[in-house]
Amino acid sequence: MTGGMMLLEILVAALLIIGAAFTLIGSYGLVKLDQPMKRLHAPTKASTLGVGSLLLASMIHAFASGDASLHELLVMAFLFVTAPISGNFIAKVHLHRQRGGKELPPPPEEKNWATYAEQ
Repeated sequence: MTGGMMLLEILVAALLIIGAAFTLIGSYGLVKLDQPMKRLHAPTKASTLGVGSLLLASMIHAFASGDASLHELLVMAFLFVTAPISGNFIAKVHLHRQRGGKELPPPPEEKNWATYAEQ
């Protein structure tokens, strides 16, 4: 085994351990945090870094073994694009539901005012 190959295996192992640790921390935070706004940070930050690290380890291993593929890169890009958007939607739903049964104010005459405006 060459020194370069051993270094790649150590890098892949380190990325797998880091990814597993971040994913475990994100899962634990999702279960243990009590409020939805606190709960958002666990899957959108820690788990995204965990899955990103696992996918990076998979990419490095695939390129080192000669089975190069960019599927992992596409999955990682999709994950990093969609995680903040889904976190934003979850936060908006929480804020809408937190308002309770209060009557909403009438929207202004403008067509594109806010999310509370009825079309």
